[in-house]
Amino acid sequence: MPIYWKQMQGVSPYELIAHRSTWSLVLLLGLLAWQGRFETLRPAFASGRMVALNLSSSVLLAVNWTVYVWAVNSGQVIESSLGYFLVPLVNVALGSLLLHEQLRRMQWIAITLAAAGVGLLLVRAGHMPWIAFILAGTWSAYGLLKKQSALGSVAGLTVETLLLLPLTAGWLLWLGTHGGGVIGRATPSLQAWVLSAGFVTSVPLLFFSYGAQRIRLTTLGLLQYIGPTVQFLLGLFLYHEAFDSTRLQAFALIWAGLVVYSADGFWTQRDALLKSVGAR
Repeated sequence: MPIYWKQMQGVSPYELIAHRSTWSLVLLLGLLAWQGRFETLRPAFASGRMVALNLSSSVLLAVNWTVYVWAVNSGQVIESSLGYFLVPLVNVALGSLLLHEQLRRMQWIAITLAAAGVGLLLVRAGHMPWIAFILAGTWSAYGLLKKQSALGSVAGLTVETLLLLPLTAGWLLWLGTHGGGVIGRATPSLQAWVLSAGFVTSVPLLFFSYGAQRIRLTTLGLLQYIGPTVQFLLGLFLYHEAFDSTRLQAFALIWAGLVVYSADGFWTQRDALLKSVGAR
């Protein structure tokens, strides 16, 4: 994804997200039409509460997408990766604060290590990782709202981009009629990159949805670290972003927290499996 968005570095992130949302909607509506599954959208509009829930999800998704694209094209790929490394631990913290879930000892240790890493950035680097905080916060809150939704991943993203359509399509039309925007004015290659945003957004989601139903939860949890790890490596080795010893120490603490968190999830699932087998 960072390599993809870097191809459009000169385009406003607001325009890019408007294209991303609009063309994702076109692709998803085509998919639902091909499957004959438009009825899966109906629960989203069954009540005012469901509309508000999906509208809130739409706003969180739009903020997350916009900040991420801005961060990548502003030379902040490493910090954006930090945001997604923090997501699992923020999820645990939100579960404790909002859903009153009881945290296990190792989960507390994981959160403490991550908090120490962030604190190190604040104290020694004098840097508030606000990009990481916004990305982690919006994505975790988005996940929290999705848990309350009755929609599947395809229907959910379709509804979210549909609710954003007046804003995104309106913005693109305004740009087009006021002499701005990429379409019809930029090079053919840049226009092709922009128009592919819906494909780049939707296809990975569809594969994720397909795979998530067929692999173990522990495996799925470990796979979620591939994305931010690749982003981190790209920022460090391809784009040569700054990464001093203080940031290395902070990341090391956060990575240690993720190792503890992952080990706790693995052992908890293994114990539950052994108990279920023993009960039979």
